[in-house]
Amino acid sequence: MLPLKDDVPSLRPPVVTVALVVLNTLVFLYQLSLDIGGSTGGVAHGGTAAAEAFVYEFGAVPCRLTRACAADFPNPLVTVLTSMFLHGGPLHVAGNMLYLWIFGDNVEDTLGHGRFLVFYLASGVTAATAQTMVAPQSRVPMIGASGAVSGVLAAYLILFPYARVLTLITFGFFWRFVYLPAVLVLGFWIVVQLMSGFLTLSIGQGETGGVAWFAHIGGFVGGLVLLFVLRPRQSRRL
Repeated sequence: MLPLKDDVPSLRPPVVTVALVVLNTLVFLYQLSLDIGGSTGGVAHGGTAAAEAFVYEFGAVPCRLTRACAADFPNPLVTVLTSMFLHGGPLHVAGNMLYLWIFGDNVEDTLGHGRFLVFYLASGVTAATAQTMVAPQSRVPMIGASGAVSGVLAAYLILFPYARVLTLITFGFFWRFVYLPAVLVLGFWIVVQLMSGFLTLSIGQGETGGVAWFAHIGGFVGGLVLLFVLRPRQSRRL
């Protein structure tokens, strides 16, 4: 189930959403530029080592945030913000930016540019906090806009539950484009996150396959709370 676009027009240019998409893309391209050099025999060297060092330095490492392991530069609290603009690969950044592009403009339209930027960053912070609470000893860097985007999805679900979303449905060799209610598309998304998150708890880990599921859940819950804190008292969208 892949959303492609919604049917809710924006009343104002989504300048913050566009800026976030551009910034995330530029940072990812910079990561790719560091990765030039490859590896030999499975051993990272040259560009690959530089790219890995960049991610480890500016990703949010739970054990650094809990002071369970040493941290020099930058300050671990700073990495909570920088980690939101790093990604693990083309599909990672493309998926996050697709969801942000589809759903972010309407949430920005409702909150206004300044509030939306605060909302986005604060959702990312709650996401990193949630994942750190689940795996406080982890030395694996958390990277990606997924937590912040999860907050955006939560806000969109509350604001526009009956908006129609053009969605690509695939099942084996079968595929079809259909319009589905946002409550169904995003409801399916959060169910997947919850099931995956509690599965990782059942096996005693905070992440599986490199995915920080509780960062997604934390960002979503944070988005629900932040929407009601930051939304204007009067809005044509509510």
